[in-house]
Amino acid sequence: MLHGNPTWSFYYRNLIGLLSRRCRVIAPDHMGCGLSDKPRRYPYRLATHIDNVQRLLESLRIERFSLVMHDWGGAIGMGVAVRRPGDVKALVAMNTAAFRSTRLPARIRLCRWPVVGDLLVRGGNVFVRGALRMAVGRKMSSDAVRGYLAPYDSWAHRIGVSRFIRDIPLGPEHPSWDDLVAIEEGLARFAATPLLLVWGGRDFCFTPRFFREWQQRFPGAESLFLPEAGHYVLEDGFAEAGPAIDEFLQRVTG
Repeated sequence: MLHGNPTWSFYYRNLIGLLSRRCRVIAPDHMGCGLSDKPRRYPYRLATHIDNVQRLLESLRIERFSLVMHDWGGAIGMGVAVRRPGDVKALVAMNTAAFRSTRLPARIRLCRWPVVGDLLVRGGNVFVRGALRMAVGRKMSSDAVRGYLAPYDSWAHRIGVSRFIRDIPLGPEHPSWDDLVAIEEGLARFAATPLLLVWGGRDFCFTPRFFREWQQRFPGAESLFLPEAGHYVLEDGFAEAGPAIDEFLQRVTG
């Protein structure tokens, strides 16, 4: 299970509880996120995050695996998949992308600005706090809010959040652009791999347009579209999404 930004493995807590009854679940925190280290000098790039997941799988001697991906976890997860296409059993993609796009909401672009971006993201923690309201269709519980905020309690601990925002590749001049292009070009290898799309329809960032592009690229994919759920689809729609993911993985992986 691969999370995005500005979440951490906490996002998958309910799904972990559901799936771990019958299978092994691995839910890492990307470098700079959650309970992982948050070094100041570190290449917070797409390729580095992919390398980290690949090394984790190798160190755990995982030969075959399924991927559950959300937000940035889509590009990272499919980056791993493209490197090991014969080892992937099934894919679950939730409000994410693994292909190029130049669409980026103005509120996220603002957080990329030099100086201003750091003051907002690392100083005011507006990206994490803002997502707790803008990425959901209904108010979160106070316990969930505390869980999402817990790892990002200081300027130093928000460096990963800031670097993830800046690593969004919007053009060929960006250092991660070529890596994203390679991932996009490798998606066709998974035309026959079981894929479930779970989508929150009220996502201001990964809008239904992204959902439709996944469907166009993978016409055989199964889909669960939740029109009232936001970007944090497992928060708004777990009652439907959780059992759907469990049933799908059990059916296609045995």
